[in-house]
This record gives sequence, structure tokens and C-alpha cells, in this order.
Amino acid sequence: MTRWQDRRILELFGIELPIIQAPMAGATTVAMVAAASNAGGLGSLPSAQYGVEQLRAALRQVRDATSKPINVNFFCHATPDDNEAAQTRWRTMLAPYFIELGLDPSAPVSGAGRAPFDNMFCEVVEEFRPNVVSFHFGLPEPSLVGRVKATGAKIVSSATTVEEAVWLETHEVDAVIAMGVEAGGHRGNFLTNDMSTQVGTMALVPQVVDAVRVPVIAAGGISDGRGVAAALMLGASAVQVGTAYLYCPEAKIPAVHAAALNRATDDNTAITNVFTGRPARGVLNRIMRELGPLSKSVPPFPTAGAALAALRAKAEASGRDDFTNLWSGQAARLVERLPAAELTQRLFDYAMVVIVTRSASPEV
Repeated sequence: MTRWQDRRILELFGIELPIIQAPMAGATTVAMVAAASNAGGLGSLPSAQYGVEQLRAALRQVRDATSKPINVNFFCHATPDDNEAAQTRWRTMLAPYFIELGLDPSAPVSGAGRAPFDNMFCEVVEEFRPNVVSFHFGLPEPSLVGRVKATGAKIVSSATTVEEAVWLETHEVDAVIAMGVEAGGHRGNFLTNDMSTQVGTMALVPQVVDAVRVPVIAAGGISDGRGVAAALMLGASAVQVGTAYLYCPEAKIPAVHAAALNRATDDNTAITNVFTGRPARGVLNRIMRELGPLSKSVPPFPTAGAALAALRAKAEASGRDDFTNLWSGQAARLVERLPAAELTQRLFDYAMVVIVTRSASPEV
């Protein structure tokens, strides 16, 4: 077998391999996106790490590095109202850490956090016309979705439950990412906030495949070819892989994050909201243990992160990861350390070997 038989995603996106490099804000680089796309997969650029003009500059760099299809990812959360009481409560909780590190707990903080998809970001999409536009936390308002569709881009969004997948299909996405609870980084949930009932990839993917007609992309706990093969055999048309790309030389992560990934195991990650205000999976560290992992005292996304910035910078300068978001999925220890292009090809090749080997008739 030299190619995967389900070609729906390949033809929809115009790619050669059913491997999508996940958009990981803060870690994904232009070099990573271009390498994944040039290898035949789909490289994904996360807009959440950029302002509008920064995104334009990054897209120019991507287009200089590859002519292959790319995905541009956007958050589409609702910007919360100002809540001084919530921010004061959060700063009070963090005050002992500021004092411990010799920082002023009353010093003003700044940082707008992650910006949602809006008219200005939509203008960038209309200007650069990426092949795929993906969203996290549901979809933006219908007029913006219509403008994206008018560019010819294929629209994708993440679902963490069957209900969310069906909702996305009724709102005319071209494909659904079935995001299992094993996935690193921010959960894509938008119809539920109950993390206790989130579904694993092996259970979620076939149920989503049965519930929707659009192609399904599996995500969560897929770090080697065996995971890719399992997802494809469950009915997924492609996979989205994140954590494995964090080990690539093209990734841009702090040294403390790289060290945490090197010690990651199946049972030392947790879903937490203490870094941003939304649930996300990362390697357990001090603040997660002491204030969370999930806390009702954290202000809403994306406003929680600004108050942590000074703590994170001071701790990282001493080689400590106490206040750093160490995003990772549950299968990090399975990752092969390869450059992004080689990883993209290797994930597919290994999956095909697994499928062929496991499908062969046993000798009698």
C-alpha cells in the first residue's frame, strides 16, 4: 500500500499525505509550517500568536517558503467583559508567588491576550486566500464565515463531543476535527465546559464518523504511526498531530518546556485553566498542583495570562517551569525526534506499514 485509500481530505485540501501539523500558538514557526506542507502534509499557522500585521508578515514568509496548501488557524472565543473583581481575586491568589520571587504583586500588568477572529483578521484571509482556515472554540459569526467561504478556503473546526461535531456540520464546515481528551494544548470545546465528561480519541472518532457526513480529522494522543493507523482505521480521513512537532528543531519553545517534554509520561499531564482561563492539557507543574489544575477563581479566557507573565519570566530565568504552560498531549513519550518534514513523512509511512502488517491474513 503506497497511499491511503480514503482520499476525501487529500482531495479537499489538495495535499498528498493525511497528516496535519497542528497549529500551536507560541511554538509553531514559519519553518515548521513550510516543512510540513512541503513534505505533502498540511502545515498550520496559528494566528493566535500574532497581531494582524504580524500575521500578514508571517504569511508572506510562509508563501516564500512553500507553494503548497497551508492552513491558517484562528480562535473564535467571545471577548469577556471587564471584571475588576475577578482580576483582583486572581491577583490576590498570585500575590504570595510575586513576593517569593521578589516581585511587586501590585505592579500593573498588561497584555491583551489572544484576539478572536474579527473583521481585520478576515481581511487578511481575503488578501492571502489560504487553502484551509480552521477555527478553535466553535465558529465566528455567520457573516465572517461567509466571507471566508467566498475566498474558496475550506473551513474546519474542532469538536470535543458528537454534539459539537453535529453542530459544526449544520453550520456548513467542510471537515470536523474530532479532538480527544488526550490532546495537548487548549481544548476546542464550545457547547460544554464540563471537563469531567470529555471523550477519548478512540471513543470519539468513530462516533463522530457515524454522526456526520463531512470528513473527520482525528486529534489527541496521536504521536507515532501506530496512532495514525488506529485513527484511520476508526474512520478518520486524516489526523492532526501537535505534540510530536514540539520535538522538531523548527519548534520554538522555552528550554523549560523542552525539558518537561523530555520527562513527559502517560500520567503526568492534566487539563488545567490556570494559565489562560480555558481548559488546556500540559505537563503538571507547581502552579497547576497548588492552584488547580482546574480552578473557579481563574478569570475568563484570555485574561488570566497577563498576571502570570512576570512570574513566568522570573522563574524561567532561573531554569524553573513553575509558572510556564507546558502544553503536551498524553502520548509524548512515543514521539520520534525528527525534523518536521521527516516527521510528516514518517508518520504516514509508519502508519501504512502498521495497516498492511495488521491487515495481512495470518498463516494457518
